[in-house]
Amino acid sequence: MCGASMKEMPNVLWLEEIKKEDIISVGGKGASLGEMTSLGLPVPKAFVVTAQAFRRFLVETGIEDTLFRKLERLDVDDNGALESVSREVQDIVLSVEIPDQIREAIIDAYARMGENGEVVAVRSSATAEDLPEASFAGQQETFLNVLGNDDLLDAVQRCWASLYGARAIYYRAKQGFDDRGVNIAVVVQELIRSEKSGVMFTSHPVTGEPLTIVEGSWGLGEAVVSGSVSPDNYVFDLRSERVVDRLIAEKEIMIVPEGENGTKVVKLTPEQRTAPVLSDEEVARLATLGKIAEEHYGVPQDVEWAIVGNEIFILQSRPITTIRRPEIPRAGAEPAPEPAAALGVVLLEGQGASPGIASGRVVIVRDVRDTSTIKDGDILVTKMTNPDMVPAMRRVKAIVTDEGGMTCHAAIVSRELGTPAVVGTKKATKILQDGQVITVDGEKGTIYEGAVEAPAPAAPAAVAVAAPAPVITGTLVKVNVSLPEAAKRAAATGADGVGLLRIEHLILGLNKTPGWYVEHGEEEKFISELYSGIKTVLDAFPGKSVWVRTLDAPTDEFRNMEGGEVEPVEHNPMLGWRGIRRDLRSPEQFRMQVEAFKRLWAAGYSNLGVMFPLVNHPAEFVQARAMMKEWGVNVENVTLGVMIEVPSSAILIEDFIKAGIKFASFGTNDLIQYTLAIDRNNEHVADMYEPEHPAVLRLIDYAIKACREHGVECSICGQAGSDPDMVAWLVGHGITSVSANIDAVPRIREAVARKERQILLDAARRNA
Repeated sequence: MCGASMKEMPNVLWLEEIKKEDIISVGGKGASLGEMTSLGLPVPKAFVVTAQAFRRFLVETGIEDTLFRKLERLDVDDNGALESVSREVQDIVLSVEIPDQIREAIIDAYARMGENGEVVAVRSSATAEDLPEASFAGQQETFLNVLGNDDLLDAVQRCWASLYGARAIYYRAKQGFDDRGVNIAVVVQELIRSEKSGVMFTSHPVTGEPLTIVEGSWGLGEAVVSGSVSPDNYVFDLRSERVVDRLIAEKEIMIVPEGENGTKVVKLTPEQRTAPVLSDEEVARLATLGKIAEEHYGVPQDVEWAIVGNEIFILQSRPITTIRRPEIPRAGAEPAPEPAAALGVVLLEGQGASPGIASGRVVIVRDVRDTSTIKDGDILVTKMTNPDMVPAMRRVKAIVTDEGGMTCHAAIVSRELGTPAVVGTKKATKILQDGQVITVDGEKGTIYEGAVEAPAPAAPAAVAVAAPAPVITGTLVKVNVSLPEAAKRAAATGADGVGLLRIEHLILGLNKTPGWYVEHGEEEKFISELYSGIKTVLDAFPGKSVWVRTLDAPTDEFRNMEGGEVEPVEHNPMLGWRGIRRDLRSPEQFRMQVEAFKRLWAAGYSNLGVMFPLVNHPAEFVQARAMMKEWGVNVENVTLGVMIEVPSSAILIEDFIKAGIKFASFGTNDLIQYTLAIDRNNEHVADMYEPEHPAVLRLIDYAIKACREHGVECSICGQAGSDPDMVAWLVGHGITSVSANIDAVPRIREAVARKERQILLDAARRNA
């Protein structure tokens, strides 16, 4: 990381001082802007109020403990409670004064931007925002056209408060982020009074094809991002280097700065409404800048841009998290018939923003309060979505909007959720009626009357048609799964199995501790829930290995559940009573898990493997194996392995192999922090958390060599398994398999294939 350690990190950093590794201090947005500045891309000048400044604000004002206590037992699916707690917590943040030292640092930096006060945009940059594995569109606040010290300080504090908005709390809970572990930085950036602006996807946001999608409208980019306007859409083919498609939309409004604070909506003249926003030359220039960003980051980017005169500015760049690999047609399969002929009467057409076909009952939402009427399986129809609608968006089968394009909020969130969506229909809220049954084709952008089914695939033709071959790798590429409902999506990646199924998410979802079930004689209910959840994942991966990790929840996660009042209070739960050490000392808790595994093996699920977490000595594996044998498991004929998360387990790997493990998997998140004595959740040292530290790599390399020598499968399931560079290193050092997050599987498979080809090529050259 640039500059000082976490503890000494200043309250303010300039973009020139920032790199992408500084995400812990400046958030996703700030890190990306700093990285682009270092690349020489045209980024407006800016400074970042760091996440450390925010944390100091919480501590020095004395509100930290009060704030987090209010969030601890919150049920985010209870809309009333969510809204109430959110308001209380935001009021706490806004009720105190910013400490003098932080206030002065912000004012001093602002003064350096311009003698007479620069007009700025103030944007939130949360440390769980714009990450490669998740895109949380629009959760925290942005304030445009801010001028003067007082308004700037007010905007910064409101950005801090927005970290605890209802939609932000909800998203974090559903994505597994701990509120205590998420901080927020604030980007203060020169406001570009754009004449035209918009969003660019450097590759197609659904298929990943080398097509740059540029959407633009007049005025500030907020109109495009929010979906307030249906933008022009331009498709630039990077192979032929020309615009291959354009859709000039009717743009009704634009958003512009108003006076010295805020923005206003202005209606466009008839000429402006239908005039093209961009020339082909401007589209090509934007695509070139986008390609530079994509090549630097190694993944397709979602880029916000603005143009003033002949000058282009890049305002933001973040990874696209929604690219999916299309299903490869079977040899000989004919194209499916056109939906228009098969699905019936067309009611409306718009832009297909998220693929899939779904039927359901229309619920027209004119205000966020209307979302309370939405039931599971309905179809949400609205002028445009906003982040407050996300809880409702999770429940519906499809989404239809009047406004918006491929880059609007509705499109991005729908793709993230895997929900079919059609945007920019112009008149869905006028033509469709509450309660009407419709079918939405999110790929074609078509709305049909009634509930109709997609056509069945055509029968194979006599003449075989060549289909692109799937990427086959010698190194197995598996997938991590946390929830049973994600099993089908995980299987659709084509993964070679499940390298990590976390059962604590199943257990935490019951909202009762395992001890509660034992205490109340409800063991059978616990076992049945566990059996059912694991079986769902096994059924999605027939014939492929599924490694289930036994319970590894720290005591602080149990404490908030029913029965959690007896949990010990530990100073550092990550180093405490968790993993296999807890199971061995809580035999009834362990026995319930083993009973579920035993029933699954008896039902024929021989592809089930069981993995023990946080082992630090072979004796723990031997004891766990003996307990399973005592409870009726034929331990010689089932697959048992260990997580390598503690340096001792890597050092003693040969002893574990002698003890009988069938596989080992690196849990790099813990292995790194235990090797380096770094608590990754401790803001004062988290910048020292270094996945590629020589000591960590040496431990991994040593364990891989031992496993290969003895024919034991060696894998990785920690976060590093979703990093293409780290995976390439692992393949080069002989790892047997890797397990990545669901969205990362395609790019990890490509990284593995590329490295394997390189190894073969190097060998051929040496032998030539």
